[in-house]
Amino acid sequence: MIPEDRLLSPHTGWTRTRWEALADAQLTAVRPYSTDHHALLHLPGPASRNGRHSDGLEGFARTFLLAGFRLAQSGDNDPLDHASWYAEGLTAGTDPHAPDHWPGMRECGQAKVECASVAIALHETRPWIWDRLDDGVRQRIVVWMTELLGSEVPDNNWVWFRAITSAFLRSVGAPWSAPDIDHAIARTEAWYAGEGWYSDGGGTGGPLRHFDYYSGWAMHYYPLWYCRISGADADPALLPRYRARLRRYLDDAQHLVAADGAPVYQGRSLTYRYAMLCPLWAGAVFDATPLPAGRTRRLASGVLRHFTEAGCFDERGLQPLGWHGEFTAIRQPYSGPGSPYWSSKGFAGLVLPSEHPVWTEKEEALPIETRDVRRTLTAPGWLVSGTATDGVVRVVNHGSDHAFGDGAALEADDPVYSRLAYASHAAPDSTESSLDDPLDSHIALLDADERPSHRRPLTRLHLGVRTAVSRHRAHWPNGPVPAPYAHEPAPNFRTGPWITTASVLNGPLEVRLVRVDGAAAQEPLRLRLGGYCLAATEQPEVHLGPQPAAWTDSPTGLSSTVVGLRGFDEAGIGTARDANAFGPHSATPWLATTAEVQLGTVYAALVCLSGVVAGPGAAEAVHLEICYDGDGSALASVTWPDGTEDNVRLEPPS
Repeated sequence: MIPEDRLLSPHTGWTRTRWEALADAQLTAVRPYSTDHHALLHLPGPASRNGRHSDGLEGFARTFLLAGFRLAQSGDNDPLDHASWYAEGLTAGTDPHAPDHWPGMRECGQAKVECASVAIALHETRPWIWDRLDDGVRQRIVVWMTELLGSEVPDNNWVWFRAITSAFLRSVGAPWSAPDIDHAIARTEAWYAGEGWYSDGGGTGGPLRHFDYYSGWAMHYYPLWYCRISGADADPALLPRYRARLRRYLDDAQHLVAADGAPVYQGRSLTYRYAMLCPLWAGAVFDATPLPAGRTRRLASGVLRHFTEAGCFDERGLQPLGWHGEFTAIRQPYSGPGSPYWSSKGFAGLVLPSEHPVWTEKEEALPIETRDVRRTLTAPGWLVSGTATDGVVRVVNHGSDHAFGDGAALEADDPVYSRLAYASHAAPDSTESSLDDPLDSHIALLDADERPSHRRPLTRLHLGVRTAVSRHRAHWPNGPVPAPYAHEPAPNFRTGPWITTASVLNGPLEVRLVRVDGAAAQEPLRLRLGGYCLAATEQPEVHLGPQPAAWTDSPTGLSSTVVGLRGFDEAGIGTARDANAFGPHSATPWLATTAEVQLGTVYAALVCLSGVVAGPGAAEAVHLEICYDGDGSALASVTWPDGTEDNVRLEPPS
């Protein structure tokens, strides 16, 4: 065990030595699961839809990326022989006659993803691996990689797998594809949403709506590493452009991590865990960060320490599919046992020398450790509220839903994209039942069979400093909802009225307002509102109050509360087992109307996730007034316990 250094790192105790030791531990832990010549890693866990052969390559490539970062500054001092171990794997993997050869790009699309990791790792370890390989092995690697050139890839971050590969091939004098590089650069420009944020693809037109950690661990990372690999061969205008955008992104992204290192839980591929540190390290590598060096390490070490202490490594030292510990429901169909090792990107800071300020300067506190944080993220349509008293970060979402195309087509809700709110210490339930019955951080109309409506796609109407408004058409799937990205036929939908939702934020408190408009429904519809879902290893305590109100207390000291302020007259708690990444027992407080919803009427509730405030008392000093204009618009005025006032308008659809 590496001793803590509380002089250099007063907040986490972690130093570069601890990072290097953890990298070594991961690399040695996977070795027992390799084939004889190390080309494939058959890690334990459920297979992806791509099959065992592909999953084996994924395990090799993603851990090789970690080895690449680990060796970048220490290749001459390699007591665990990482370079030779992976060199043997490269030799066998590219030999079509070897029993553990790699799948080709034509037979396995996932190989295109892993090729980019192999390319980056080879670049970072060039003196110790590439330059020492036999000419025949180098030529076989080139042959394997060139299958990727000009091949078809999805219109999202995948375009960079081709471009990164071409950059590496060019750097070693091999055939490469200028059109692949030009295409990646052009598509990246189309997906730039401003203020440092990228959408991971954008469908076929309309507003950009695909916002999550891919903005950082793909759309910032790959363009900058392309410049690193290409050197003078890259267009000289690219590096300043990408640096400026990353600098702006990190000014926002630093606020999406809680005081204890827990990142906000939102978006797909969350089993990559601390890969979200990749853009943070890239900021330091490329001098593209607004953060002081000590805060960069404080943030990175805080996140990595959070995951290690939460159990992201099992008793074998492996990373199972999950968030904290193992939770296989988190996986998408493309996720296999090697998938979690995209977290290797979170070790990109090891390419910096040990004397770099990011490793030598004293840790600096995060903003949320000294004050409350309030942030408007215009590109994704999020309002961020972080509170110093409990260190929790909350995001209300009125702009991003991962809808495809122009967002006009109705889609079923994806729990990690379509919710009204996300947080660092709460996560949506993620099982088949939660796909059909979205509850947590959700607004729904319940039909005669008690089936909830869905929200995606949503339309952003307003995004202010503490207020935001969006609208969607209530719709119900005709049939079961398939798992996201399962390539199963999407259900068709029947539609209902329009739902306009507003959020008004003040610290841990949110007043959530809803109005329903449109033609009278053919059946009676009730309105339901869900709060944050809390999960833990033990069953959270649940409470019901007379307001109506419902709240649940987690053994960790957090509480999730909903209190009716206007129109709601029923409260309850939804519970689930083995449905949540944060623990096997989960509970969600909710409010509903017992009578049919009234069109044009504003309904309101207080929603709170806090380690300090809980229960009906959270709403005691919150005053709400609603008045209507002649055109039917409703003006809501919220006066908070501190005397401040916020106003927001809910207009009927035009």
